[in-house]
Amino acid sequence: MTDRRLAPPPSLAERAADAVRAMILGGEVLPGERLVESRLTEQLGVSRPPVREALQQLEHEGLVVPSGRRGLAVRTLTRHDVYEIVTLRDSLEQLAVRLALPVTDEERLTPLVAALADLEDGAARDHGNAALVERGFAFHLALVALSGHRRLVATYRDLGLQVRLCMSANVASRTHEDAAGNAARHRVLLDVVRAGDPDAALAALADHGHRSFLARVVDELPGGSAASDAWLARLRGAEGHA
Repeated sequence: MTDRRLAPPPSLAERAADAVRAMILGGEVLPGERLVESRLTEQLGVSRPPVREALQQLEHEGLVVPSGRRGLAVRTLTRHDVYEIVTLRDSLEQLAVRLALPVTDEERLTPLVAALADLEDGAARDHGNAALVERGFAFHLALVALSGHRRLVATYRDLGLQVRLCMSANVASRTHEDAAGNAARHRVLLDVVRAGDPDAALAALADHGHRSFLARVVDELPGGSAASDAWLARLRGAEGHA
């Protein structure tokens, strides 16, 4: 029997958390910037209790962190954070491609095709950078899910917020690319995955993602380490010889 029970509507606090999250991922509120309750209540048109609850939720997610006495600020990534997030993300996606390709059943591509359509629709309607980040992550999660490896998918989903923070910085750094260009890059990935050659898909992934971010933004971040700086030097050396 079909379950026709209606899901409860989101609470005001949940809607406030969605709004502030979009402000952060869309670059309206920058890393390290303090989140002032009184200002947010004015911007969102709600009272302080749902804003306070929303900020608590975002703190639990790790998107905002304590700052000063009883204050909160947007999390700032360090160079070492980026090194760990990007290398782990790349390894997970590469493993997923190796496990998934070639895809012999076209129906298995349906979630990836739907994720791309959602991304292209958001780009056409100019829903903003936050939507590009959220829908871009949904596409990459669908790509990883092609592996059929539940623990791999769960690990990638757990990394999701940190990946989206890096994706947000990457989108902001790609000043030469509009939303349609972002969607077009993802269509390239779908096409090469559909073609079924794992090596070609891995090469497309390597060309797809973080180069603008790593070239233009990472050096401005605090908190480098020997490992992160050596990794960046290797990446830039490889690009210089490409």
